[in-house]
Amino acid sequence: MELLVVIAVISILAALVVPVYNRTMATTRSAGCLSNLRQLGMALSSYLGDHNFIMPNLRAARSSTSDNVPVIDNTLNQYVTEPKVFACPADNQNLWQSTGTSYYWNNGIDLQSVANLSFLGIQGGSRIPILVDKAAFHPTSSHQVNILYADGHASKDLTFYSSSN
Repeated sequence: MELLVVIAVISILAALVVPVYNRTMATTRSAGCLSNLRQLGMALSSYLGDHNFIMPNLRAARSSTSDNVPVIDNTLNQYVTEPKVFACPADNQNLWQSTGTSYYWNNGIDLQSVANLSFLGIQGGSRIPILVDKAAFHPTSSHQVNILYADGHASKDLTFYSSSN
């Protein structure tokens, strides 16, 4: 009887601890993703300094790393120290391995000057998305994706759709 009580107590504790552990790990992966996006923002800033502050002309993504098209991982690779920065830690679909990155590039800003950046009629770097997760990697977040904005901040909050300018 005592053994059954001990097993029951352990089962109850495990039922309480496992969801907390899973949520903590998801939050940790999301924070790692935000860190990667910030590092990619710094890499983009270095790229811009070398290219007269004109945004690169990139495809949003590619279907395979064998596709020879300009995308963020083969354009910004010389500006990052660790290639894993292109991989969201929560990328459970292995998009990074198959396509070179876990992030989409906003090709609506291609070849624009940083000084006059505009997207869907929106002016202002704090609301113009540059990079976004390719999938809903972060189920504990309300929008389930992380975003790098043109002003260099990374967030899990969508702010580019705001109607105030």
